[in-house]
Amino acid sequence: MSQPIRITAVAPGSIGNIGPGLDILGLAVAGRGDAVTAERTEQAGITLADPGHPDLPREPDRHASAIAAAEVLRRSGAAGGLRLSVAKGLPLSGGQGGSGASAAAGAAAANAILGSPLGMPGLLAAALTAEAAVAGRHADNIAPSLLGGVVLIRSIDPLDVIPLPCPEGLRVVLVHPAHRLRTSDARAALPAQVPLATCLAQAANVAAMVAGFLQGDLALIGRALDDAIAEPARAPLLPGFRAARAAALEAGAVGASISGAGPTAFALVESEGVGLAVAEAMAGAYRAAGFASEARVAPVDRTGVRLVRHTTPGDVP
Repeated sequence: MSQPIRITAVAPGSIGNIGPGLDILGLAVAGRGDAVTAERTEQAGITLADPGHPDLPREPDRHASAIAAAEVLRRSGAAGGLRLSVAKGLPLSGGQGGSGASAAAGAAAANAILGSPLGMPGLLAAALTAEAAVAGRHADNIAPSLLGGVVLIRSIDPLDVIPLPCPEGLRVVLVHPAHRLRTSDARAALPAQVPLATCLAQAANVAAMVAGFLQGDLALIGRALDDAIAEPARAPLLPGFRAARAAALEAGAVGASISGAGPTAFALVESEGVGLAVAEAMAGAYRAAGFASEARVAPVDRTGVRLVRHTTPGDVP
């Protein structure tokens, strides 16, 4: 069997927080992701041949995929270096886990082309190093991008990631209005102090969401999808969001909130048909607010990062 001359890793986008689970819960969304292709080089370190978008840095020490790949090289002790090319399938500053997906794909592609010296804990750690450098030290995007499905981040130090089951019929509606919100700006809007009563209510909702996923209870997940900390702080930065959330619930969503740091809004629904109606209602709310938007309905991605091995020079993904 021919040895691969290049390996491409494709990591799905994700919803961070899933409402009240700020930096604690994440969910992988099927259909779109970031792809990173890696090949060995004799030159040490990481060469970034294509950052994937004109607005992304070309310097390896500033790009999520390259930082993650460099961390894989460091942890594995491999000689030589890697050449990376990135294909962005996720929007920049869109709240769909783009930096996390690039980090996950960069780590997975680098690890695979080196012969898989690292297991999943090492890949998570390498991707977390990259995410910390470009978007903040949280794992609620990198973990679902690597593992797929719904994940609970119990701890960062030490890293403790727990996969959760997910109801089969669950569909995700993502509506991305035509503006950007940097993760750093969204995190800066978070309150420095939160009243005890609010903290307790938030903890109860996170616990109820975990119970809902474990029991396959969409109604419970919907009741618990009530964010009293991040959503109120970030909503003023997201014109049209409150109307889109109200429209989603009226159209039949079990719950809706901000996807990650925004500006994408998401809703959870019980079927594809309901999802299409919810997507149209949310897009209509953004139109009324003066914003074009892109809407899609997708299942949960239950696989996570995928690998494609190329054995001939013309074998391009």
